[in-house]
Amino acid sequence: MTADSEKPVGTLRSVVLDCPEPRKLAQFYIGLLGVRLIEDEDDTWIVTADGEGRRLVFQLSPEYKPPRFPDPEASQQVHFDVLVDDIEEAEPRALALGAKLVQPNDNDQFRVYADPVGHIFCLIWL
Repeated sequence: MTADSEKPVGTLRSVVLDCPEPRKLAQFYIGLLGVRLIEDEDDTWIVTADGEGRRLVFQLSPEYKPPRFPDPEASQQVHFDVLVDDIEEAEPRALALGAKLVQPNDNDQFRVYADPVGHIFCLIWL
């Protein structure tokens, strides 16, 4: 391998979620993840970031259709694993923000939820 082939093509700038109401979904993730609003110029593109500069962006998609987890006919394309210290403390807070429990799990490491517009995420604990 040459030095050029070891160099990455680029770096990840943002994860972008399509949604019907970008500002509203951004507020959900601000509460869930503690990200901060950094760009809010119009209703079609809302940008948040954490303290390390990782960006989570919300893009207007008027025809947005949520995945129907775990239905293979309308499956998810991506999901977030959100690490929490205490599931019994974190779950009620996520639900109060608008999350919906999708799949209670007998597994002692994660539970599956949907955000207010249907994107899937897991609360995980180690």
